[in-house]
Amino acid sequence: MIDDQATCKPKGEPKFAGNGAEFRRTPLLAILTMEAVGHTMLQTLFIIALTFVVTTRSSAQGTDANPIYVDQGMDWTAAARADFYSRDQGSRLIALSWMQALKQKNGQPFLADGLSRYGYLPNPANTANLPVGFHASGPQDFQVVGMTCSACHTRQIEVDGKVYRVDGGPGLVDFYALLGDLDKAVGDLIASDSSLAPFAAAVLRSTTPDAADVADLRRQVDGWYLRFHTLMVRALPKSGWGVGRLDAVGMIFNRISGLDIGPPPDFMIPENMKTADAPVRYPFLWNSPRQDKTQWPGFAKNGNDILGLARNVGEVLGVFATFEPKRQGAIISFLDNNSTNFDGLSELENLVKRIGPPKWPWKIDAALATRGKVIFERDSAEGGCSGCHGIEDGEQRVPFIKTWRTPVQNVDTDTREYDVLTWKAKTGVLKGAFIPFATAPLKENDEIFNILAARVAAAPEPGSSDTPESLGLVRLPPTLQDLLTAFDTASTSEAIKTKRQGAERAFRSRLPPWGSYEARVLQGIWAPHHIFITAQFLRWRNCSSHQGSAYRNLALDGSTTLKTLVLLPPRSP
Repeated sequence: MIDDQATCKPKGEPKFAGNGAEFRRTPLLAILTMEAVGHTMLQTLFIIALTFVVTTRSSAQGTDANPIYVDQGMDWTAAARADFYSRDQGSRLIALSWMQALKQKNGQPFLADGLSRYGYLPNPANTANLPVGFHASGPQDFQVVGMTCSACHTRQIEVDGKVYRVDGGPGLVDFYALLGDLDKAVGDLIASDSSLAPFAAAVLRSTTPDAADVADLRRQVDGWYLRFHTLMVRALPKSGWGVGRLDAVGMIFNRISGLDIGPPPDFMIPENMKTADAPVRYPFLWNSPRQDKTQWPGFAKNGNDILGLARNVGEVLGVFATFEPKRQGAIISFLDNNSTNFDGLSELENLVKRIGPPKWPWKIDAALATRGKVIFERDSAEGGCSGCHGIEDGEQRVPFIKTWRTPVQNVDTDTREYDVLTWKAKTGVLKGAFIPFATAPLKENDEIFNILAARVAAAPEPGSSDTPESLGLVRLPPTLQDLLTAFDTASTSEAIKTKRQGAERAFRSRLPPWGSYEARVLQGIWAPHHIFITAQFLRWRNCSSHQGSAYRNLALDGSTTLKTLVLLPPRSP
């Protein structure tokens, strides 16, 4: 593991650019001499990777459409990459014709720069000038723009004037700014008939469109804007998330509970939406299907395709998949007006399995590699890393296929991301829904985490005389039984246990301990993901060796940088 990740010295100064920030190398020993003896973990991270101070430059991540692709294994081919960049997973953000007709505040087309001003990377293969991770789905002239995994999980770096692409790395993108600007652009155009006119002419492809067509278009745009603007006003924090960061769990919860489960015609329950102010960095994707748990708070079981599907359904809902469940008597249909592309999600999971940890593309300093290996493999009590971040067998999910253990523990850091899991909301049309043999039926007001879990539904066992009304539950087919444990849900029905004691797999699931977060295997640590983003925003929260750090109590608002960390005086644990 260490050989491809240890510190070395590339020719030139590495720049990890992303919408206003770039990272430059600084002498290693200058950093280590500033560290107190008790900060071995921080030393280790700097030894394993390069160390940087932060300078600023008005530069976006995506300035070069022809990068050098870093070696990520033989399975990661050009065809796989192209598929990863554009695969439809069911996201439906906004009509393509609308987005093409929108204007920036400077009067330029909204798509003029292919969204590179937000850090998104150019995709020359896309004929609509959409960047990597954005696609247009549907018949010609009726296409809808959506997002896929690679929008937020592709990284680009520059070294000595050369640009390198790391697929599956966390993007230095500003999703907050994109959402805010899109909301503002649509709000401005519907402010008056005169501002709507050029937009209508462009969308309807007529300099003198029919008045009835313009009125119909306005109704459509007004309906879209009502839902989108309500979410933006209620969910986006005033201070922003920062480049390369997102409160994904908060936004998914807001989307499901606030936009999807209310009464028609708009399906909203606005009071369910809460400020999504717990941003974390985007994770790297390589090896992620092998973890036995996932999500920063470690609440999602992981390690097989069914559990991966459960995880990815939540993700696509967070990036604007259409989801409008409908109650039909005692049954809730989750598939009516549901844009989730299950085949696409399955293919994306298979693609992520093929992304290998990026290999260091320059010469390795063997002496530093050896030194880093020794420190990495120390016992955690002595400041080592492998106890939490090394490879060990995890929980068995599928016969003959091993997972990797993903420790989830409280290391005395901030709990804001974890606290999102305790949000409560009105359950709307999902009142009474549940995961069979896992959770109690949803109450009128319940935890949003349980609402997300209840996204899973199925029919009674064929030939059974039981009904949902008589049992208060339904049975999943054997191939989907792992969905019962997809999430460590916060409540379980004792009545369900009593009714089917011994006849089914009854258990009581629990969330991870309060304030706990996952610690992942750190293959590919050199690449701009763990060190460069985590250090920039000081999320030292995944290892017991981090406790007592002089830096763990610093403000986590995005203004604290690695330069701040380096210049602080050392402090004893």
